Amino acid sequence: MSLQVADYVLQRLREWGVEQVFGYPGDGINGLVAAFGRAGNDPRFVQARHEEMSAFQATGYAKFSGQTGVCAATSGPGAIHLLNGLYDAKLDHVPVVAIVGQTARSAMGGSYQQEVDLQSLFKDVASDYLVEVNVASQLPNALDRAFRTAQARRSPTVVIIPADLQEEPYRPPEHEFKQVPSSPPSSQPTTATPPRSEIDRAAEVLEHGSRVAILIGQGARGAADEIVEIAEITGAGIAKALLGKDVLSDELPFVTGSIGLLGTRPSYEMMRDCDTLLIVGSNFPYSQFLPEFGRARGVQIDLDGASIGMRYPTEVNLVGDAKATLRQLIPQLQRKADRSWRTTIEDNVARWWETIGYQAALEAKPINPMRVVTELSERIPENAIVTADSGSSTNWYARCLRFRGEMRGSLSGTLATMGPAVPYAIGAKFAHPDRPVIALVGDGAMQMNGLGELMTVARYQHLWSDPRLIICVFHNNDLNQVTWELRAMGGAPKFEESQRLPDVPYADLAHEMGLEGIAVDHPDDLPDMWDRALATRSPMVLDVRCDPEMPPVPPHASYEQIKDMGKSILRGDPEAWHLIVQGAKTKAQEFRP
Repeated sequence: MSLQVADYVLQRLREWGVEQVFGYPGDGINGLVAAFGRAGNDPRFVQARHEEMSAFQATGYAKFSGQTGVCAATSGPGAIHLLNGLYDAKLDHVPVVAIVGQTARSAMGGSYQQEVDLQSLFKDVASDYLVEVNVASQLPNALDRAFRTAQARRSPTVVIIPADLQEEPYRPPEHEFKQVPSSPPSSQPTTATPPRSEIDRAAEVLEHGSRVAILIGQGARGAADEIVEIAEITGAGIAKALLGKDVLSDELPFVTGSIGLLGTRPSYEMMRDCDTLLIVGSNFPYSQFLPEFGRARGVQIDLDGASIGMRYPTEVNLVGDAKATLRQLIPQLQRKADRSWRTTIEDNVARWWETIGYQAALEAKPINPMRVVTELSERIPENAIVTADSGSSTNWYARCLRFRGEMRGSLSGTLATMGPAVPYAIGAKFAHPDRPVIALVGDGAMQMNGLGELMTVARYQHLWSDPRLIICVFHNNDLNQVTWELRAMGGAPKFEESQRLPDVPYADLAHEMGLEGIAVDHPDDLPDMWDRALATRSPMVLDVRCDPEMPPVPPHASYEQIKDMGKSILRGDPEAWHLIVQGAKTKAQEFRP
């Protein structure tokens, strides 16, 4: 049999090292699905319950593997469903290649069933590279450019292949006019560094600072050792954007933790009081949590020159690989003799972790969600991977979970969409089948996307050498983050019709799907719950009944936020008294001696 176009697509994916394609079938990719069968399911077709989950799984895989994630969907509705997951990849700068079917070429323009203008649909999310393949000889260049662009630009790309073309014989490009060849797949190592003169200017800024603060994001991941060395030389503290939470261990006494609305008080105080700011590999968007403009001199290091100087008026901008750039910078710096700034930061960090312990120990109705995460922190394996969702549970991931060892973690950082934690966790298991994965999920996100993907977990668990995939559901029957935003940002009371969620027995549903499940409604059961979950060699769902009135308000809440919270109470919030009590108790822990 001659090689069909779809067969060549899979052959080229194998040459790019692709081991699985996250997708959902449909007649727009029937040729591709048949090719998977002829190829013995190599690469593996991982069937999600929805195309959006396929895109999230590819994004999660890419985040935790460092490789390019690949997803596939049919034409029309299947392609449309990919969008949210691909936007998540775009905004968090993650390399993903989407292969999408299209109606047969003979029907295009005829308002045919499931015919959608895919080039218009994808032109924003795949703005770095989007191509429709109309003849077989286009394929090598189209696929290779999709992968190379995704890797170089850290972005999603899309290759559209009409259904009829997938089943035609493959013909490679020829050496003639208007034929475009391509080179074999290859890696793209990056060691670029800025000019020496710019390195010297950055060193001058850091040398003159007496209170240096460092902010790191996911772009600093390969430069962890250099970041610590810079901090030791300058006496700096290090704050972490949420996408960079796993770059450095929270056991380091000068790591102040997360920054921003979901951040810590030490990070807030360090940014408020510093006179010099070094930003490495972060595009953290909330400039109000950085030093006041003009108060601190700034240096930024980023591989992407388009991201430089967007969030703070930095004086020196170094475009280059973080590790290589810092290695050039370190010899230009002298260790600061005055360590008083560092001492202040370390004292603030130590006091913060004590405060978190006090807050997590507060009684609640029935369980304090902070304690769910602090109990996990005490026993989580050092090689675990943690995925978090968007919602109030994200606060507890950001503030309460202490990273250490080789732990990895991520979430939808910039898009902040609901629902990626469970599909991210599935992608993480395909990236690292030998490591435990824990998803921290609010019940709103679990109902939106997580329940269906329990079937995907059950289906593929046999492929994972360590089958532990633990999904912890913060069960409070409330779309809690929005409820708190209504209260704190608009002074509006909770509106039950939009905020209340159906009561779902998550552990029971897990059992019905062939997984393990534990339901907990008393705080004293949390230690045993985590011990059992981490000791059980099986995927598991933890259904934890949490108090929705534990406030996720930042510890540095502004006067306006507090005033608006008071308005919501006066306007008849249904949980007004309980809200007041829990808020007061939580805030009081910050002032314990």
